[in-house]
Amino acid sequence: MLLDTASLYYRAYFGVPDSVKAPDGTPVNAVRGLLDFIGRLVQDHRPDDLVACMDADWRPHWRVELIPSYKAHRVAQETDTGPDVEETPDTLAPQVPIIEAALDAFGIARVGVAGYEADDVIGTLTARATGPVDIVTGDRDLYQLVDDARQRRVLYPLKGVGTLQVTDEAWLREKYGVDGPGYADLALLRGDPSDGLPGVPGIGEKTAAKLLDAYGTLDGIIAAIDDPKSKLTPAQRKRLDESRPYLAVAPKVVQVAGDVPIPQFDPALPSLPSHPELVDALARRWGLGGAVSRLSGALRT
Repeated sequence: MLLDTASLYYRAYFGVPDSVKAPDGTPVNAVRGLLDFIGRLVQDHRPDDLVACMDADWRPHWRVELIPSYKAHRVAQETDTGPDVEETPDTLAPQVPIIEAALDAFGIARVGVAGYEADDVIGTLTARATGPVDIVTGDRDLYQLVDDARQRRVLYPLKGVGTLQVTDEAWLREKYGVDGPGYADLALLRGDPSDGLPGVPGIGEKTAAKLLDAYGTLDGIIAAIDDPKSKLTPAQRKRLDESRPYLAVAPKVVQVAGDVPIPQFDPALPSLPSHPELVDALARRWGLGGAVSRLSGALRT
C-alpha cells in the first residue's frame, strides 16, 4: 500500500475541525486526521507493506523547464538553491514535521527523493512491485498507474476515511473511456488548471476521450493531424497542430517517473510501534493520545 501522503494530510486538514489542538493551542487536525486515516486503512486492508511517499520536491525543476506554468500559481516563494516554497495554509505547514516524526516513531516507512514528487516515488515503487499494489491518493493523476493485469488499483477517498472509491480499469473505462495509461493522455489533452497544465485549447475531457477512442493514443492523434483521411474536424486539426510544441513535452511532465533512485528501506508494516517511547512523547506533547491509541491498536490487530 502506497500513500500519497501530502494529498492525504491536505484532506485531513480540511476534513478535521481546526479546533483540534495540542495542549499549547497548536492546531493538530491534519496530524490526527492522517493518523486516523492510516489506522483505518490498516484495519480495513491489512497491507503487508505500507509506504508513506513524500514530496521531496513538489515542483521539480525538470518539469518546470518543459512547461514553465507547471504549478506556478502555487508558488509562495522561489528559491535558487532548492525546491520553491509552496503556498500552504499557515496552520498546516507547522504540522508537517509532526506528521513526519509520528510516522518515524511508529516505524511506518517514509520515502522521498530529492528532485521528485511523491507521485514519482509511487510510480517507481509500483513498477518494481511483484505483487498487488493499492495506491491511496486524493490526486486523480495517479489513475494512470491502474493496471488490472498487474493488480494495480487506486483507492480514492470520497468522504472521510471510511468511503474509498476503488478505481480499476472497469471504473476508468466507464467514467472516462480510457485505461490507466490512457488517462495520462486524456489529462494532458484536456489540461489541468490545478497543476498549471494548459491542455489543448478547445479540447475538453469528452472530446479528448473521443479522440483517444478513435486514434488509440496521443501518438495516434498526432499522426492523424497529418493524415488528410483522418476524421478530425478542421478546428480540431488546427488546434492540435498549433499545440505540437506542448504535446511534445507534456507527456514527460504528466507521466509519473518510473526510475527514481530510491534508497534501500524496509517497507514492512510494523505490528507494534518501532519507538514506543517516542510515540508516547508525541502523544503527550501534541495531545494525540486517541489517534495514537487507535493506530497502535490497528497495527496489533
